[in-house]
Amino acid sequence: MTLLRLTPLLFLLPFLFVGCTQQTKPTKKATQVSVGTYTVATQSLTLEQELSGRTKASKSAEIRPQISGIIKERLFKEGDFVKQGAVLYAIDDASYYATYEEAKATLANAEASVQSSRLKYERYQELVKIEGVSKQDMEDAKTSYLQAVANVEAKKAALQSARINLDYTKIKAPISGRIGISSVTEGALVTANQTTALATIRALDPVFVDITQSSTQLLKLRALLAQHGVSKGNTKLSLKLEDGTLYAHKGVLQFQEVSVDEGTGSVTLRAIFPNPDGILLPGMYVRSIVEEAVLEKAILVPQQGISRDPKGNATAMVVNAENKIETRKVQTQRAIGDKWLIQSGLNVGDRLVVEGVNKVRTGASVTVVDVTQSLGKAQ
Repeated sequence: MTLLRLTPLLFLLPFLFVGCTQQTKPTKKATQVSVGTYTVATQSLTLEQELSGRTKASKSAEIRPQISGIIKERLFKEGDFVKQGAVLYAIDDASYYATYEEAKATLANAEASVQSSRLKYERYQELVKIEGVSKQDMEDAKTSYLQAVANVEAKKAALQSARINLDYTKIKAPISGRIGISSVTEGALVTANQTTALATIRALDPVFVDITQSSTQLLKLRALLAQHGVSKGNTKLSLKLEDGTLYAHKGVLQFQEVSVDEGTGSVTLRAIFPNPDGILLPGMYVRSIVEEAVLEKAILVPQQGISRDPKGNATAMVVNAENKIETRKVQTQRAIGDKWLIQSGLNVGDRLVVEGVNKVRTGASVTVVDVTQSLGKAQ
């Protein structure tokens, strides 16, 4: 009887022993995730903007004849540098020289008539005193003399006009610069003030660069400059050529157009660049790097530390003093290289999570590894 009662107890002993063993086994602690953080700091930052533009000659003159005639000679080589006042074309001057000589002879004749009429007028002035001639005759002599004087002035003007036309037979360079293709050859008939230019001279050192900036960008810049701690940028500019290379010389911003183009909604800025080597040619497409403003205390952070929520808002994960994750909404102003310029949402000294972002959630405890130095300082 006693053995039969003990048999069920003996059967349950192993299970009781196992249960006690499981209850006394210690629990493991949850392991913390390690994240890399970037310590937020401020720095002085120059904001730059790349704007497209076109090069333009600082001076340009289309050569046209001021008289009509036959081109007798071309005195320049196309593509050469010509100096102001150099003779470019010679027009046949035979008829203009004859007109000049005729005007000179006519002037001499008029001057001789003045001498004769003056002597007659002076003689009549003496005779009228003794009633040798009438007063009317004296007045007529005076009128003839004055007409002769006026005629001399007219002949002088005619001579001057003939001289100018004779000079115009030598078509000269109005400015110094590089001359282009000639549209006429020797023997061609040209006319005064014709619409077709004989050639064009362009001054290529220095050159202008006309840059376009949208009115929206201009308004944003003005709003930025109105903020505390923001100063106006330098007026010096850099230039990128069509092949992407950086132009060796810096330019200077000269002025900004006072109106907005209604068709494009843009404003034109003009800069001037030295061009001693003749690299810049009129009409080239370039990109100008403009220093818009200087931020005294700018906050730049690596782009991998900023993400977007489903609504498209920029967010950042920050490790607080208790080594726990906080999520903040931030406002980014623009991308600069591989970093974001932060407008608001982050403060100096914040530890921004830049590595392991996908491994953690808000409120999670983490182990921090500072990777500020390895990422380098923002430029």
